[in-house]
Amino acid sequence: MSVSVTSFGTLDDQTPVSRVTLCNANGTSVSILDYGATLQSIVFAGKDILLGYDTIDGYVNANGSYMGATIGRFGNRIANGCFLLDGQKIQVSCNESARHCHLHGGDSGFDKKMWRYQIMCDEEEPAVSFSRTSPDGEENYPGNLQVTVTFTLHADDSLCLDYNATTDKNTVINLTNHSYFNLNGYDGEDILDTLLYVNADEITPVDEGLIPTGEFMPVEGTPFDYRSEKPIRDGVYGQHEQVKIAGGIDHNFVLSRQGREMRLAARAYSPNTDIQMECYTDLPGLQIYTGNFIDEQDGKSGIHWDRYDGFCLETQFFPDSVNQPAFPSVLLAAGDTFHSRTCFCLSQKDHVR
Repeated sequence: MSVSVTSFGTLDDQTPVSRVTLCNANGTSVSILDYGATLQSIVFAGKDILLGYDTIDGYVNANGSYMGATIGRFGNRIANGCFLLDGQKIQVSCNESARHCHLHGGDSGFDKKMWRYQIMCDEEEPAVSFSRTSPDGEENYPGNLQVTVTFTLHADDSLCLDYNATTDKNTVINLTNHSYFNLNGYDGEDILDTLLYVNADEITPVDEGLIPTGEFMPVEGTPFDYRSEKPIRDGVYGQHEQVKIAGGIDHNFVLSRQGREMRLAARAYSPNTDIQMECYTDLPGLQIYTGNFIDEQDGKSGIHWDRYDGFCLETQFFPDSVNQPAFPSVLLAAGDTFHSRTCFCLSQKDHVR
């Protein structure tokens, strides 16, 4: 077990960026940047399974891909960047101008901020905590929000992300991580033959602007039915209006659950590498994104990426929840504490530890 800190370059204003690397006794390692509290690499069984960049310039100039970043205050989309809170209209930025909506925290979201880090570990399970204060009025959200995200690499090769937040005014919150996974390795084949299981009977369908309609659509008989493991390509190339709208899968899956207990949300498996990843969460939704808009980007080692070269499993509250009364509440009241946990559990089917 070890923890190391190395330089990852500087921002344009000469702010230094650090990379914290956690390693366990199995040789699995996880690297996180203090810029955006960004997951930069996950090395398991000799493969780096995260898309990303070798330099800080790649992340700063990522053209809206949010590669590996911690997302906040509000992940996913808010229609027209507008909602009511305590009877008051709140207008946040519409940074996705083509769809006139607020996306992933806006023009100045958590993905673009420097975070303070503190290393916290015991003999077997290295961890690092990233914290920041989102001041009252940042992106026009109310309340001083104290946020902490703790990354822990466990002895069984699971990576757990614990989110905690408090506020001094009523506000809304929807925190997630936007990592792009490729279980073939970032330099391997695309994700289309990766096998996927999703523990969801419904999705929240979207309109042409990728905003939920407020309805719940059963996955039965649609390309979104991953309740039995099947290749990702079966959904991406499925003949369905919702697939056409998104150019693949970019939808919120309504997870089957009882309350806020941890449960399996999804499982992905690469037949090429024998690497399996299970995603557990206590949140109600899972945004599955199949990299439909990864458009001719150059990443680590100069590898050229295109659409369907990575997939995201974004645990979350539902998109546009602030405007959808039938969706789970995203209100964080003054003085209350928000907590959620997401774990990505890695294994090889023939080498289960």
